[in-house]
Amino acid sequence: MKTIDQVIADKLGNWYIGDWPIGNFILCTISLLLCVILCGAIGIEREKRGRSAGLRTHLLVGVGSCIVMIISIYGFPTIYVDGTVMNRDIARLAAQIVSGIGFLGAGAIIHKNVGTKGLTTAASIWIVMAIGLACGSFNFILAIGGTVLIILVLTVFIKIENRIIKKNPLFIIHSTIDSPVAGKIIEITNKYNSKIENLKSEIDDEGILEITFYVLSNAQNFDPNIISTEISSIEGVKDVQILNNAKKVR
Repeated sequence: MKTIDQVIADKLGNWYIGDWPIGNFILCTISLLLCVILCGAIGIEREKRGRSAGLRTHLLVGVGSCIVMIISIYGFPTIYVDGTVMNRDIARLAAQIVSGIGFLGAGAIIHKNVGTKGLTTAASIWIVMAIGLACGSFNFILAIGGTVLIILVLTVFIKIENRIIKKNPLFIIHSTIDSPVAGKIIEITNKYNSKIENLKSEIDDEGILEITFYVLSNAQNFDPNIISTEISSIEGVKDVQILNNAKKVR
């Protein structure tokens, strides 16, 4: 059974004006334009959030993948051996893209202090590659459906994720710039089998370092106040605040 995409591709592919296969030209044009729209939508979402890989990066990856897929289908002549058509592996170039884009996505991942940023952007770069391949192989419905789902994940699911994370205690620490607070935080949280999430740091106009992060722990006897006390004793730490603290200091 053929899919709707295959029916469209077959009908356009068999459309000739004289000796000119105008249908293939139209089919490739549709693929490229649809790829620009779909990958651009994901790129705009990343751009609005100020991520390192924005609109242009996502467009380049998506359109490039689409072009390579089209080349795989149309770019090589049919091979005949003794009058028999030899099958070509049109997915060979696509397979190289799948692994190659992983290196590009790795460049969007940033390790800073005790946190890792850019994982979602790296994943979005990889997914626009898949959308580009879907457009280039004329799987238009799959490409559109996949894009809609990714947009929902990036916009709606992040709100759900934030609500879950916000139930965990949020630490706000102010310290001097030269304080070894980052490394000490890791030691302290590891000692209590806790995990740091969403760590952010910035320096204000007065030269004070502000570090914020959530602490996640599955231990039933977990007490954020104990961690707060130990962090307060670090040299250079001026104050420690805890928000969303279910266990108040008695």
